[in-house]
Amino acid sequence: MIALDVVTEAGDWPAEAEAAAREAAAAAIAVSEEGDDPLAATLLLADDAAIRVLNRDWRGKDTPTNVLSFPSDMPTPPGEPRHLGDVALAFETVAREAAEEGKSVPDHVAHLVVHGILHLLGADHETDGEADAMEAREIEALARIGIADPYGRAAPQP
Repeated sequence: MIALDVVTEAGDWPAEAEAAAREAAAAAIAVSEEGDDPLAATLLLADDAAIRVLNRDWRGKDTPTNVLSFPSDMPTPPGEPRHLGDVALAFETVAREAAEEGKSVPDHVAHLVVHGILHLLGADHETDGEADAMEAREIEALARIGIADPYGRAAPQP
């Protein structure tokens, strides 16, 4: 279980984006190995300008990007859910990519939230093996909420 705090800072996000994000975060946790401990994360829905600043300041890349993840290293107070960290999305980039890929903005938001949550859980894609494993988890999580494989591969067989 994950509690997702959604903060809309900027961008013309469709009303369905928040619901898609919450469903996607839960699906990402469901395909992880986290067990049943209560978890929390924050999602920032921003615009390209805000994400460009974050990307420049934290990654040294002075350009907007679709999704950024910031894992938390803060200790969890007793009785509180473990805060995984923060995920941030850039509206213009997300909307442009969705249009280019022929999908809805909420479906693309779901994919990027799954991707971001998996990063918060420690998944990465620096090597081919890591990328394959992370993409497989993304595909599995998205299939749980009825979204087709964003990479265009056949769905995994049970």
